[in-house]
Amino acid sequence: MLRKDEKKSLVRLALLSIGWGLGLDRFYEGKSRDGFLSIIGWGLIFVSLMLLSPCHGYDYSTGAKNMADISVNPLIIVPSLLGIYGAVLIVRKGFRLLRQFETAED
Repeated sequence: MLRKDEKKSLVRLALLSIGWGLGLDRFYEGKSRDGFLSIIGWGLIFVSLMLLSPCHGYDYSTGAKNMADISVNPLIIVPSLLGIYGAVLIVRKGFRLLRQFETAED
């Protein structure tokens, strides 16, 4: 059977891997403010990536624009970097939880 510390770290790891975008792991830890900030942050990143992306499907579905004529908005680098930073933080937290599971005392 799993010990209490192992169960706790497995639950937190499952919530992190399934609901990272909604901040489910933070709500589970009792950090409601961080959970809401996570929802707002990932939402802003997703929306800004969609709005700043150079190719929107409705423009290219009828052949109205040529793919060679697109100009990339330089501001797209900001949400891209923030998304990469957030992904690195998620992976770091995942490894920390795995280490916590591995080093759980009897």
